[in-house]
Amino acid sequence: MTKKAFALRVDDKVLSALQRWADEEFRSVNGQIEYLLHDALRKAGRLPAKKTEDTDQKTE
Repeated sequence: MTKKAFALRVDDKVLSALQRWADEEFRSVNGQIEYLLHDALRKAGRLPAKKTEDTDQKTE
């Protein structure tokens, strides 16, 4: 997975709340934002479906 950096402007109160939440879940603020975005996209059905590899059922 390739990650790209971008600037994000956020209110001080929001950043403080994110920092506390991230600390509680042992994540960085960046990691918390990424987690929240991924979770929201998944719940909204906006992420592409994962490809499943059937490696456990090999026929010999």
